[in-house]
Amino acid sequence: MTPSSAVLSAKSISHHVPIEGGELHILKDISLTLFQGQSIAIQGASGSGKSTLLGILAGLDTPKNGAVLIGDTDITMLNENQRAALRASKIGFVFQSFYLIDDLTALENVALPLELFGHASPVATATECLKRVGLSDRLKHFPTQLSGGEQQRVALCRAFAIKPQILFADEPTANLDSHTANTVLKQLFELQESSQCSMIIATHDRTLAQRCDHIIKLEHGKLILDSNMQNASEKCA
Repeated sequence: MTPSSAVLSAKSISHHVPIEGGELHILKDISLTLFQGQSIAIQGASGSGKSTLLGILAGLDTPKNGAVLIGDTDITMLNENQRAALRASKIGFVFQSFYLIDDLTALENVALPLELFGHASPVATATECLKRVGLSDRLKHFPTQLSGGEQQRVALCRAFAIKPQILFADEPTANLDSHTANTVLKQLFELQESSQCSMIIATHDRTLAQRCDHIIKLEHGKLILDSNMQNASEKCA
């Protein structure tokens, strides 16, 4: 692992919002590096800033201070249209709520971003991905006809089908029972391994976190590196 393999670097990220009588500091001077093919879990109590940090790293929001580099591009310096274009080409998302389009079938939900991105064979690519996660008999089903686990597997395919450089996941197993969550986790990491994309996952799920290469924790907006993360950072410095 070398510095040139870094796909994302966050440098001194701080974020606050105005409240009556002052400011609420959500994130405080956070720095981290994500390398090619690496997975990082972000853990912390509710209100610790996990989702805020994930949103800033993904370019969905901008910090009050600091920089986020995806490759050599500081996304905090881009306008919203530029960030949207970068997200469309390099970033995949999986959320706690599946955010599937109810009026589209499973196949259409996965094919849509491929069509928008100008992919040469969106339907064939979407079909292949859905078959890989065991949904070959659900291609024409609408989200309301699918179980929660099936909907999340469709969401996984939608995220991975565009071949993202980085996948961001926010509590991807929170709405699933333990058996279904384990199935989704298995397929999440199989898709990540085959695509060699990098992942950052915010989660309360300890089992999910332990599947990642490294775990970092947020406490009151401050980042705490685990020992493995610290060792990896030292090796890659």
